[in-house]
Amino acid sequence: MMRGSLNIISSNATSEAALESALPLPIDVRPMRNARRLRLRFDPAERRLKLTCPARTSRKAAIAWALDQRDWIERQIASAGRPEPLTAGTTIPLDGREVRIVLDHSAPRTPRLDGDEIICGGPPETIARRVLAFLRRLALETMSREASDHAAAAGVTIRAISVGDAGTRWGSCSADQRIRFNWRLILAPPEVRRFVVAHEVAHLVHLNHGPQFTAVEARLYGPGLSEAKAKLKRLGPRIRLIGLGC
Repeated sequence: MMRGSLNIISSNATSEAALESALPLPIDVRPMRNARRLRLRFDPAERRLKLTCPARTSRKAAIAWALDQRDWIERQIASAGRPEPLTAGTTIPLDGREVRIVLDHSAPRTPRLDGDEIICGGPPETIARRVLAFLRRLALETMSREASDHAAAAGVTIRAISVGDAGTRWGSCSADQRIRFNWRLILAPPEVRRFVVAHEVAHLVHLNHGPQFTAVEARLYGPGLSEAKAKLKRLGPRIRLIGLGC
């Protein structure tokens, strides 16, 4: 994340649209009343720049400042990698192994997992959408089962479980006992996914990150918690790019 002071003022001859078009990615500018400096973040999942700035800063001046950080932006883009489509012939990670998406015209349209292959019939132009739906269903079924097991061990009740695709979060837990997971966790190894499941179920006991919460999380997960956290941090950037645009 870039921080800095606004020390450039764009020329009146340069329009805001021209400045924005010079950036390599779309940008969201968010003025904040309590912000004291400009902060620029690259969101690899959305392939967007996100800039917060003091409320008094004009959008044009903020974009001009972001444009001055182009070298940093280019490095972030290069390190993030490229999106991996869910198309026939593509190999993606799934539950700790690499699987290949296979188009079989004799197979049903609904994808199915057969060993190390996701087999899908139907028109090739809709494979990405149907494989994505298959992965989301698999994620919901798998993590619902795992979360229920953890909830039973913790002596708590889950009101509802759902999956989504939050840009920066792997999971969330609300005060009304609803848990939401990022479907992309099904692409991660089981021990990594279980860390997030245990983490969110532990929030049903303590809706904070204090010592008591940490103890519950560690008890639910068991040995290897720190290793799972580190692995998710390492694998996360690639996982967030798989199937973008489906």
